[in-house]
Amino acid sequence: MTFSNEAIHVNIATKYLKQQSSPEKKQYAFAYHVTISNMGGFAAQLLTRHWIIIDGNQEREEVHGSGVIGQQPLIKPGMSYEYTSGVILKTPIGTMQGSYSMIDNNGETLDVRIEPFLLSVPNAVH
Repeated sequence: MTFSNEAIHVNIATKYLKQQSSPEKKQYAFAYHVTISNMGGFAAQLLTRHWIIIDGNQEREEVHGSGVIGQQPLIKPGMSYEYTSGVILKTPIGTMQGSYSMIDNNGETLDVRIEPFLLSVPNAVH
């Protein structure tokens, strides 16, 4: 899935982590690999993240924080930054959505919205 504004493109790939999951304990682990590409003319630094995680029971969790995986990367024009993180749901299906707050080297704030994407155990969605 790819999400973008004029300058920043975000691609997200998800994966169910069977070995780290315990369905009998209602713990379904997922990894998500994010690629943030700067297609604009100015460097941009990722300052904060905001995620909304909703499981199959419609239970909602919000995560706010500085940067991603402990970093606030500066992404130069034409460059990309990649990271992998994870989430544990109580159900085999859920969604994530959110945004990154960034600032370019002109001091302009960029809000990069990330539309809902699916987290799903294989064959759970037809």
